Amino acid sequence: MLYASLCHTDLLCCNGLPLPLFPRIPGHEGVGEVECVGEKVVNVKEGDIVMPLYLGECKECANCKSGKTNLCHTYSLGFSGLMPSDGTSRMSTASGEKIYHHFSCSTWSEYIVIDSNFVLKVDPRLPLPHASFLSCGFTTGFGAAWKEANVKKGSTVAVLGLGAVGLGAIAGARAEGATKIIGVDINERKSEKGKAFGMTDFINPKNSGKSVSELIKVATGGLGADYCIECTGVPSLLNEATEATKVGLGKVVLVGAGLESSGVISFVPLLLGRTVKGCIYGGVRIHSDLPLIINRCIKKEIELDELLTHQVSIQEINEALVLMKQPDCVKVVIKF
Repeated sequence: MLYASLCHTDLLCCNGLPLPLFPRIPGHEGVGEVECVGEKVVNVKEGDIVMPLYLGECKECANCKSGKTNLCHTYSLGFSGLMPSDGTSRMSTASGEKIYHHFSCSTWSEYIVIDSNFVLKVDPRLPLPHASFLSCGFTTGFGAAWKEANVKKGSTVAVLGLGAVGLGAIAGARAEGATKIIGVDINERKSEKGKAFGMTDFINPKNSGKSVSELIKVATGGLGADYCIECTGVPSLLNEATEATKVGLGKVVLVGAGLESSGVISFVPLLLGRTVKGCIYGGVRIHSDLPLIINRCIKKEIELDELLTHQVSIQEINEALVLMKQPDCVKVVIKF
């Protein structure tokens, strides 16, 4: 590994979600150099710079051929903590105890072993820390607006939670031509970050006695947003996101995941013609779509420098977990 970065999903992993598999090495964002390959590997070679990913794309299964989803049947999202090819772990402790992988990756390690169907060769013009950010967080948000919400030109988009995912959603909405992009966060410092990626309006619910949905309706002339992208993983905010969209037309994309895996859903807002859908990695396909985002970053159509707020070594990983909770933190990168 050359660089890795921290995502809140890694914290869920440390808390035993989605499955309590321990010991485990977290990390699913990163970029590294290929040191060696298996005899049947043909898509990458020694010396290539690659992004390890947690999804694959075979282009042949029913899902891939549909063009409607990034969830490939052949190279699927794995929760077992083991290699998809043979159901084994390629990591162990000094005493020989098996260590579980995080999805297909485990990037918080100097070396990883990964199935070649879950990597993408990186254009050398892309800064390495940026490649790490695109392995999950930012791309997830960008894709949620681009691929899943399918934001239309001239529309209004609300984004709940302005971490790296939310900032990606703002950038995706701007790229698709949204004219009003409302960012919602209880951290006032996220206002400037949001503006850097294209946010037009900022709402801090702590500054008002009204609910999030009421505040978004006020900002949209009472009608609500065309789209709302929920990036916090707070169950109660899914209902707020739904209520914040237009009757009959509103669309909500659920992106965030938290320690609570379920919550109460209000049916009436849904019966009034709104739709809610979830997504993994923003619906972005690793071969068909991700290179397009990378190319936009290389062309400076998307500026990722604003994401990097802290850099640490792998020996400082525990300090990095503390940094994630600081109000000025967006992304912590590990340099190996």
